[in-house]
Amino acid sequence: MAVRIRLARKGRKRTAYYHVVVADSRSPRDGRYIEMIGMYNPLTNPATIELNFDKALGWLQNGAIPTETCRAILSYKGVLIKKHLLEGVKKGAFDEAEATKRFETWMKQNEEKIEAKKSGLEKSQDDEVDKRLTQEKKINEARAARLAKRQAELAAKAEAEAHPEPAPAEQAPVENTAETPAAETPAAETPAAEATSTETASEEKPAE
Repeated sequence: MAVRIRLARKGRKRTAYYHVVVADSRSPRDGRYIEMIGMYNPLTNPATIELNFDKALGWLQNGAIPTETCRAILSYKGVLIKKHLLEGVKKGAFDEAEATKRFETWMKQNEEKIEAKKSGLEKSQDDEVDKRLTQEKKINEARAARLAKRQAELAAKAEAEAHPEPAPAEQAPVENTAETPAAETPAAETPAAEATSTETASEEKPAE
């Protein structure tokens, strides 16, 4: 029978995680398996991988065939490079000490890459948090300014209602004596007018 290293789905809908199992290729995906050698959770960033290194290496050396996803997981954890180096030792390309040295160098470089990725993710998360805090601060300042303006308007309105301004007094019309019409001003009696009046009276008086 063909033995496969593959994933078995676990968990609820949209919160799934997977077991890394060794199973018969004829078994269903979530059916019976021979042995569980790890766990894989793709929902975290970076993905969480727990793997029994020695068991995975042993199954690979015994001829187990990993699926595409499991091959990527085994490569990520260094199982494939370890198997490759051990095959080089068997063929006489280098000794076991050299293989161990190369494997440790590779693991160190891989750990540095993982740490760099984690640091980058943490930095991006911190930047995102700072950005959100800055936006919230601007929104709060604008809201406080609008509230202060509204309170000032209400205070001014209340002050105006409490102390109303007095109505302006009606001003009496000013008589313009300088431009009084001539018809309304009594004419001064002149001596000529008095003489004329005396002559008229004497004419009208009957002679004695």
